[in-house]
Amino acid sequence: MSAAQKPIRLPPLKILRVRNPNGKAERPCMAIMSSVLSCWASAGYNTAGCAQVEQALRACMDAPPPPPPRRNEVNYHLARFKDKLTYPEKKKR
Repeated sequence: MSAAQKPIRLPPLKILRVRNPNGKAERPCMAIMSSVLSCWASAGYNTAGCAQVEQALRACMDAPPPPPPRRNEVNYHLARFKDKLTYPEKKKR
């Protein structure tokens, strides 16, 4: 066991960032819309055969939009701590 460990040193970075931490937004009606389109394609645009799927799409489209998710704040905190990081000194030639 060693009593003292060396601190971990990171290479110098211009920007300390995580790419797209929030991910893509969900589209709740997209699956129902594709079901309606496939039903129309298979039934020959017959409204009688696809009435239930169409009603589900209308209900989904008329529903209030879901509240936006909280933004991930990881990039904000990384920017705050960037000046606290220690970088290895450059070798002189």
